[in-house]
Formats: sequence, structure tokens, C-alpha cells
Amino acid sequence: RRFLTSKEQFHAYLRAGGGEEEEEKKEKKEEEQVSISESEPPAKRVKTEELGQDGESQGDAGEEKERPEKKRARGQNKSRPCMKPNSYEQSRLCPSVTQGCAGQCHFGPRCRFLHDVSEYLAAKPADLGRRCVLFDTFGRCPYGVTCRFGRAHLGHGHQNLVNAALARQWEGKLLVRNGLSKELQQQLRKRKFRFHKAEEFLQGLRGGKGGKATGGSTEVSDCTAPQEGLGDSPEALQSSQGNKDAPSIPTLGPLTDEDITKLRPCEKKKLEIQGKLYLAPLTTCGNLPFRRICKRFGADVTCGEMAVCTNLLQGQSSEWALLKRHHTEDVFGVQLEGAFPDTMTKCAELLNRTIDVDFVDINVGCPIDLVYKKGGGCALMTRSNKFEQIVRGMNSVLDVPLTVKIRTGVQEKVNVAHKIIPRIREWGAAMVTLHGRSREQRYTRSADWEYIAECARIASPMPLFGNGDILSYEDANRAMQMGVSGIMIARQVPVGALIKPWLFTEIKEQRHWDISSRERFDILKDFTNYGLEHWGSDTQGVEKTRKFLLEWLSFLCRYIPVGLLEHLPQRINERPPYYLGRDYLETLMASQNVDDWIKISELLLGPVPPSFTFLPKHKANSYR
Repeated sequence: RRFLTSKEQFHAYLRAGGGEEEEEKKEKKEEEQVSISESEPPAKRVKTEELGQDGESQGDAGEEKERPEKKRARGQNKSRPCMKPNSYEQSRLCPSVTQGCAGQCHFGPRCRFLHDVSEYLAAKPADLGRRCVLFDTFGRCPYGVTCRFGRAHLGHGHQNLVNAALARQWEGKLLVRNGLSKELQQQLRKRKFRFHKAEEFLQGLRGGKGGKATGGSTEVSDCTAPQEGLGDSPEALQSSQGNKDAPSIPTLGPLTDEDITKLRPCEKKKLEIQGKLYLAPLTTCGNLPFRRICKRFGADVTCGEMAVCTNLLQGQSSEWALLKRHHTEDVFGVQLEGAFPDTMTKCAELLNRTIDVDFVDINVGCPIDLVYKKGGGCALMTRSNKFEQIVRGMNSVLDVPLTVKIRTGVQEKVNVAHKIIPRIREWGAAMVTLHGRSREQRYTRSADWEYIAECARIASPMPLFGNGDILSYEDANRAMQMGVSGIMIARQVPVGALIKPWLFTEIKEQRHWDISSRERFDILKDFTNYGLEHWGSDTQGVEKTRKFLLEWLSFLCRYIPVGLLEHLPQRINERPPYYLGRDYLETLMASQNVDDWIKISELLLGPVPPSFTFLPKHKANSYR
């Protein structure tokens, strides 16, 4: 209790930078202002608040009606403004100059970027530091003069220096996989990519009984020789060599049985993750740098952010970026969202042929309106025919296991997961993850682990992972005693993995970790370095790293240090009161004010641009 404080004292302490004398002065000043405002009649206070900065009333002066109380829209934040900047720099350097081939600019005199390095450097913002993480790690910075830490690797005449010995160590190593090549992007945009297996399955649906997926043609094709036009047959391979419109399929080496015979379900790769810690796909915050942090703390299984299948089929670079896999992610999957069997089946075949993953997950748990109203996410639980067609279709074209993530149901008190899970097992899914809340509950209330245990018994022998309210190793132990095959650490509000990325270490070592503010700051520093590696060290990369750092800080501020708690562990649905930490940095990290998050980002990435604005995606995470 000795750490508890008031809102006014908390913010006064931060404004004083941890000093006591200035804090006491400002505290007294604020108390005087509060006492003056409280002494005024309520009507006068309301009228004063309604006045604008110019002293003019913003509403009708004659109206004395009370304002109707605005209902809070939990977790949706529909009026959030777009914070994407129009340009990171007014005068950008042409990429051809950065890559050392200035004379080979394809646009010639029509290029709208600068080609004069001196002119660019004259307008370039000041460097943010003396060390470049890319140069220190890989021996070479590909951003050259555009790097915001350029003084670390720019020599005479702005030449980009290279540490040859260090660069040789990384030569030929593929650090990040699953990128989108220009050739594949062009095929998708021009609709020249051929979906042989998906078309075969969809043709069976059109000629089936009333359009419903019955296992007929799909199950037969698993055990028999491939039909004509299947895509993996020698005829298809030969025709693809002569057909320029067909996608490029590797045909080097001897012809094996795998090239001409489709895998049967029993021969597919098994997903052996029972008892392992699974980091759930987290929209926005579950990016590659964050997954690297969690992997370092002990996460066994990772999954990319939710990707929309239609955007992937259109070749959108921003959507394909969600599929990228770091070489340290040894068990990695991707999560797809869609509402129709044709797009989901085609997308599954596309990913099966172009990227390297260990499993593919279908998102049937997304509660947001944008997805639900289009028939995706939780809506699939009420569209059983389409749901079945999607699972059967994707399973028929994938060589890796297919998993499904669902909720207890759509309505708050109407659980339907126990009815759907046996059918999902029959349709061919390898695993189900159950979030113990309904769509209407979203991320409020406690997860229903009794119901999760009941569903785990029904799902057997298919593995079922439980998800919900895991914030300590004690919570994880209780969850495993319910009979689930494993637990998923996901995005409840407050959020388990986002509020405590070291939770995986606590679970494996069976202890509460009283992590210091300096250790937490080092985690943020590592995230920043990973972000600069992933998004780049130029101005655009730095500001993108800052944006995702601020999104994460909007969750991290809800952590209460173990040394300050009266009772262990911290409960996941408890909002922390105002408290002063054991040092200034710990108090700063506890602030739920956006300005303080920006202050932390400036300690890591330097000052923000003058026009910088930030509002977190989650409405609950804005100003306190």
C-alpha cells in the first residue's frame, strides 16, 4: 500500500522527472486548482467546460439540457483517425542511388526522387545515434546514406563501409523466409496463377449434392492416382514448362513418387505440439520482432498475424508481410481469415506451394464487426455448410496440418462449441483451439475453463488447446489440469503475452519473476533493434518501428511489478491503481498517458518528428 498514490501525485512525479521538491510544489498548485474548481457551483463548472479556447460557447447558450450520457463502445474505436503519414521525408533519395547503381534508374528524367546525394543530405534529419544495429550485426547496412544512424558506416565521400569479415559470416543465410517475389506478385495481379487442386475440389462442390461438401470426390482423390489437371502430375509439369502463363514449379532433380502421388491424410506431416506453449496470432502487436522477443523467453510455437485470404490472392505486399518467418521460429504457422470456400481453398493452395510453414490456422474466433458482417470469423460458427466446405477444401490442398481457432459461441449464454468440435474433427482438422469467451463477451469477463475442459473431453483424440486468462504460471498449471493438450497465450484485455512477454519463462521455471525496470527497458531496446532489422533503419523504418513500439507500450503499462503486489498473482481483468514505482523508470512505464509512451520511445529512437501523432488502435488504451 505504501506505493499507492493519487492521479495528481502520479502525474506530478512524472512531470518533475522523479524530483521531490518540484513535485511537492506542483502538487500544492494542483490541489489549489482542484479546491477552487470544486468550490464553484456544478452549473458554472459545466458551462466553463463548454467554452472553447476563444471563450465562445461551443453549444447553444440558451440550452440548459443535460447532455445524454455517451455509451462506451468497448474495444471497437470506430472513429479512430488514420495516422499514416503522407510522406516520411519531403525529399527522398532514389532507391537506385542507395543500392549503388545511380546510372540505372528505370524512370530516368521522370523519376520524382532525388539523385544528388549532397542535396539529399542537406535536407536529411539529424542522425539518431552513433551505432547502427544493422552494421553491427551483419557488417553492412543496406540503407546507406538514408540510414538514420549513418555516421556509423559512412566513410569519405559518403561511401557505405562494409565489415567484410562479419558480412561473410551471414553470406548465403536466409534470415527471413516467406517473402513475396515480384514474379509471383505479377502472376497474382494478372490472375495467371493456376489453382489446379482447388479447382478440382470446387468442381466437385458444384457437381455435388446441393452444393454441400460431402467427402465424396475429396476423400477418393486422397487415395487414388492423380486425375488429369491435378497440378502435380507429369503432364501438368510438362505443360507448365511450355506455358508462360503457368506458375513456375521447380522441376530439377529426379522424378519421385511425391511428385506424382498426392499424400493421403494419414501420410501428412503431424503437428506434435502437445504440452507446448503456443503464442497466439496477435493482430498489429504480434509482428515478427515481437515474436522474436517471445521466442527468446521460451515460446515453443508461434503464429503470424491474421491475414485476409482475398488480400493475399490479390498479391498485396502489406498482407504478405504478415506471413514472414524468422529463422529462429522453429514451429511456425500462419492464420487465414475468409468467409467462402473458393477463396480460402485457393489461398491454402497458394501458400502450400509458395511459403514454408508447419501448419495453417483458420480464424473462426475473430469478433470484430468488419469481419463478422462479411461472414468470416465467428460468423462461420453459424454457417455450418460454408464452414465445412472451407475446412474440407483447405485440408484437401494442404500438405501441412490444418488447425481451427474458435470461441464458445456467438451469443453470451449460448455455447455451441461442443456441438461443432466433433464435426471439425470429422472434416479433417488436426487441432482446435478454444477461446473460453463468446463473441458478445469479446475480451471481457472471465474465460469459462470448465466449458473448455468439457470440450477437451469431447474433442479427444483430437488435440484441443485452451485459451483465456493466462497471466501467471499458476494460471497455466490450473489450465493444464483441465485436460487440455496445451495452452495458447493470447490477447485478452489486459493481454497475457503483450503485458508479460516473459510469462513463458515464468511458466517453464514455475516462478514469479520480479523483473526490474532496467530489464524491462532492455526488452524494449531489443524490440527496437529487431524492428530496425525488420522494417529498416531509414526514416520510414524508424517511424514504423516507433508506431509498433507505442502500440505495445499501450499494453505493457498495465503490468504491476511483483514486488509491489500485496497478493500474488496479478489477476488478468484487474486494472492497476495509480502507484509510484521503485524508481522513476518503473513509474514512467506504469503511465497510461500517450505522452509518456512517446517519451519512452524517444529514449530508444530519438525525438519524434514535429508532425507526429499517435492514437492506439484499442480504445481502452488511450488516455487514462
